[in-house]
Amino acid sequence: MILEFDFKSQTPLYMQLRNQVVNAIASGELKAGEHLPSVRALSNESGINTMTVSKAYQLLKQEGYIDTDRRRGTTVLKRDEAVELSPETVENFRLCLSELRLAGLNREQIIALCEKLCKEEK
Repeated sequence: MILEFDFKSQTPLYMQLRNQVVNAIASGELKAGEHLPSVRALSNESGINTMTVSKAYQLLKQEGYIDTDRRRGTTVLKRDEAVELSPETVENFRLCLSELRLAGLNREQIIALCEKLCKEEK
């Protein structure tokens, strides 16, 4: 997985990392059981602070996407069942819907866009 960070973005680096890992898991680029780099290794490779990487990993672990073990390292968790969405995720989706409506899309166009994006993931 190749990570790309936008150091000029309003999105904090830890959220950029978190989002890229979630997208990689959802797309199948990262598989269950696959190892992620250590906090220190990822920090050195990417040029971002170790505390930033650690914060992203802690968030991913809290959300149930990864597991960390001192001996085994950080691995992607198997997702057997649907995970309950966080209130933040629901609110972010609500904001995206509002932005799409303000851009002039109607309900059918929004649904068509969702279907198109889902097909692209496969």
